[in-house]
Amino acid sequence: RAFPGVPRGGLYTIIMAAAAAADGAEEPGMEAEAQELPLGCGGEGGSPAAGGSPEGEERRDPPQESVSNGGDAEGGKELVELKVIWNKNKYDVKCCLDSTGAELKQKIHSLTGLPPAMQKVMFKGLLPEEKTLREIKVTNGAKIMVVGSTINDVLAVNTPKEAAQQEVKAEENKKEPLCRQKQHRKVLDKGKPDDVMPSVKGVQERLPTVPLSGMYNKSGGKVRLTFKLEQDQLWIGTKERTEKLPMGSIKNVVSEPIEGHEDYHMMAFQLGPTEASYYWVYWVPTQYVDAIKDTVLGKWQYF
Repeated sequence: RAFPGVPRGGLYTIIMAAAAAADGAEEPGMEAEAQELPLGCGGEGGSPAAGGSPEGEERRDPPQESVSNGGDAEGGKELVELKVIWNKNKYDVKCCLDSTGAELKQKIHSLTGLPPAMQKVMFKGLLPEEKTLREIKVTNGAKIMVVGSTINDVLAVNTPKEAAQQEVKAEENKKEPLCRQKQHRKVLDKGKPDDVMPSVKGVQERLPTVPLSGMYNKSGGKVRLTFKLEQDQLWIGTKERTEKLPMGSIKNVVSEPIEGHEDYHMMAFQLGPTEASYYWVYWVPTQYVDAIKDTVLGKWQYF
């Protein structure tokens, strides 16, 4: 069909162009579906202008703080882990590498109670107080040796007899009663001597002016004790001889009530470093036990 004013060839061109336009038109909603595609589907890095959603943008976590390879950090300071060894005890300690030897001593004091002035701290030699741990090249896991004594240790050394007495008492508490042990039973089974001095239970008395007599020694022989205060001596007399012992040479005195006869004690004077040096005396009147201990161990000087 002919259209006025339109050449035949021109009409064909218009029809073909209209058909092409109709085929390429998008259906309603197509643009919205394209915008809802997840990130990475149909291309990466989509933006709102290109059909991407703002929610589809890649989320990035905030950067983490860097960690020092030298150990934990405290307030930005580099720490080092040490093993402090003192008196057979081990302590795990964290210290700043830039702290000085004097500051390390203060930390050791808080752990052990050992005053800094009484500490000898060693790391590849004597630790200098003015230098830092970094300067003397202390590394993680380093062993720090500490030598020194607390105030209590010093006082214990100055009173060796009292310390020895406490140790002996602790050992006695772990054992069965002394009067039940076989070595003592053979003497105690003889019974109380007829001429032993009378006892007064529940009373403490000073030593008499006469020797304590009528008692037995370990062999079952009669023994007497004479306290020569003016000479600072204890005389142990038997039928055979008399031993004159300086009281300062007696390391300790132990005693225990005799079962069934609690108004009498068995007593030992420690003359050497071990129990083998004990000199045993049986049937000591209980009212004199404390006075004997105080006299031999030196406390009588303070009365």
